[in-house]
Amino acid sequence: MAIDKSWETTSDAAVIEAAGLTDEQYQKKMQRRKEVQDKRISEAIPEKGLIIVNTGNGKGKTTAALGMVLRSLGHGYKVAIIQFIKGAWEPAEKKVFSMWEEQLEFYAMGEGFTWETQNRDRDIQIAQATWQKSLEYICNPDFQLVLLDEINIALKLGYLAVEDIIAGIAQKPVQSHVILTGRGAPKELIACADLVTEMTLIKHPFREQGVKAQAGIEF
Repeated sequence: MAIDKSWETTSDAAVIEAAGLTDEQYQKKMQRRKEVQDKRISEAIPEKGLIIVNTGNGKGKTTAALGMVLRSLGHGYKVAIIQFIKGAWEPAEKKVFSMWEEQLEFYAMGEGFTWETQNRDRDIQIAQATWQKSLEYICNPDFQLVLLDEINIALKLGYLAVEDIIAGIAQKPVQSHVILTGRGAPKELIACADLVTEMTLIKHPFREQGVKAQAGIEF
């Protein structure tokens, strides 16, 4: 599937082309650019509930999703966070988000990474139970945002069927958003999503230096 990235490169090309222009030429160019952008914005859809996928081998998938969670809470919306795979952890975010206990429901229902549990049947059972709980929030119009953290890992490991997930998120209310995080997002999920971001790993302190996960950085 070809992805149109023309919107992404326009600003870079404008910056390069603007180099060497006179002040008057630059001002005219930016004015034309503003007119184009204003027209695009005026024609844009005001609101739409989004399916959002954060994937890739780099760090920051859950962190980016939690930024959206924070924004939604700031607007007074109700949010649900459901953790797949990482449920054996007690992340610091959970403690911070407890400040919004009237708006936020947080469920960490996994039992840890598969190499910790070493019980595939149990992992599948827990993942499927977590998905059924997730559906309750996805279909509930009271929740503006539902975060399915690390669900892509459960899909990659075969604990869940991608067609079931796609069918499930299709039941969400029109204006609500669903975020799915984790590396290895299947192509079928990417195809149905509205916003997909791939985190690219360049360097990692554990891989290059053997530095363990640290409080405030990884958890």
